[in-house]
Amino acid sequence: MALSAQKIGCTATIVMPVTTPQIKIDAVTSRGGKVVLAGESFSDAYKHAMKLAEETGATYIPPFDDPDVIAGQGTIGMEILRQHPDTINAVFVAIGGGGLAAGVASYIKRLKPEIKIIGVQPVDSDAMKQSIEKGERVELKDVGLFADGVAVKLVGEETFRICKELLDEIILVDTDAICAAIKDIFEDTRSIAEPAGALAVAGAKAYIQREGCTDETLVAITCGANMNFDRLRHVSERSELGERREAVIAVTIPEQPGSFKKFCSVIGNRNITEFNYRFADPREAQVFVGVQIAGKQDADKILSDRPAMNWKRWT
Repeated sequence: MALSAQKIGCTATIVMPVTTPQIKIDAVTSRGGKVVLAGESFSDAYKHAMKLAEETGATYIPPFDDPDVIAGQGTIGMEILRQHPDTINAVFVAIGGGGLAAGVASYIKRLKPEIKIIGVQPVDSDAMKQSIEKGERVELKDVGLFADGVAVKLVGEETFRICKELLDEIILVDTDAICAAIKDIFEDTRSIAEPAGALAVAGAKAYIQREGCTDETLVAITCGANMNFDRLRHVSERSELGERREAVIAVTIPEQPGSFKKFCSVIGNRNITEFNYRFADPREAQVFVGVQIAGKQDADKILSDRPAMNWKRWT
């Protein structure tokens, strides 16, 4: 938006949530856009933008709930079919307000209706999924802020209509799965996606695991790279959980010498990646431990060994 305004020589005020990554703010200002931060989610920023438009007489440009905007986003579907004319089984698209999913689905379903169009949302920002299931737009009270690019409380009217008609399904993924997807994208392409940008890859991975599919062509649209550098530490830590390479265990053991040694014997030949303990009770010790694992089966094996400790609580 800021780039377009700069090209045609007009002023653009871009309203974004206060949670917007600084790298995105800097990119907008470097292209001449005036940044206004308001609220914690897109919905909050939208209300403020409408207020500014009314007060100043400016024209409001919708980010997704507009036929022309949807059509523009749908050109990504055109690019996919042009660049890969052979068989495609499914296309995965991140959903916030629904513009990208609506546009891509409109184009691809018109030309190749056999291709599945699967939307992907965070478990804590699933307004579109809830709306489709209920048959009407549902406004969320709160949304998760990790994937700020899709933190939308209420989807658009037109995007809801199209997604309800054309999407095959919507898959929900959690923060750990998103972080693991960011890591996958980096290892494959040496590029860093933001959480919302990696959402489709996380959904594709969940779909493959659920369906056990092989020899299929799946397309995941990565749609954002506004990642603050200092956020990478959090992503790196959580990606291990998303890849099932680390299990985080909260356990209550006897507050006495030898308890942790016994714990280590049950854990076996596995690295302890994190250990947190603070004295709170003379009889019971509450311990928070990270353990390196080799997948879900390995984690299940640790849990199956817990009777050997006779622990009262283990989650």
